[in-house]
Amino acid sequence: MELSELKLISASNIIRLRTEAGMTQAELGAKLNYSDKTISKWERGEAIPDAYVLTQLAAMFGVTVDYLLSSHDAWDAPQEEAEDEDTAAADQAYSTSVITALAVVSVWTACLIAFVVLWLAKGLIWWTMFAIALPVSLLVLVVLMSVFKKERYLQFAIAGFVFSLFVMLYFVIPNYKPWQLFLISVPAVTIVFLACNIRRRPQKREKKKHNE
Repeated sequence: MELSELKLISASNIIRLRTEAGMTQAELGAKLNYSDKTISKWERGEAIPDAYVLTQLAAMFGVTVDYLLSSHDAWDAPQEEAEDEDTAAADQAYSTSVITALAVVSVWTACLIAFVVLWLAKGLIWWTMFAIALPVSLLVLVVLMSVFKKERYLQFAIAGFVFSLFVMLYFVIPNYKPWQLFLISVPAVTIVFLACNIRRRPQKREKKKHNE
């Protein structure tokens, strides 16, 4: 390694370590019994500290002399990549949430438009349409949550979808409101909810074993 390159590497390391320590050039110079002008020369790569000063710097910042004279760009890369991955994951989670919300809202918007059109065109006020839109929107939610692998609340969405089917049947069946449907819906929703939890338990155990 050439001396000029070594000067630049040591300069970069001294600047970074001094900055992380919250010290000024004058403060660092005072600790080493050097002027701030000398420190400035080191940090500009115009000069390099001698072996004794390098030992003092290493002890002061809790590193080794080899660390001061080595380039660490490659060491910082994994941390930057990890931050980029976290940002990408957060962006993806946000995007999938927005897509899911848009899909569900679109179902209700279409239902509302159809309701208003029937009302204005034929004078028909058909509230049952909203009872139909409920399971449709929940079905869309379940599908998208499965596609995007959002399994944390998936069992609640599935249970809600099953219950909404009974609500729809209650309003759709003409001239008769079989309230007994809701008696059936309670055990049906409970079975679906428990079945989803049984399916999720092994995944949690596998993750735990993998982490161990």
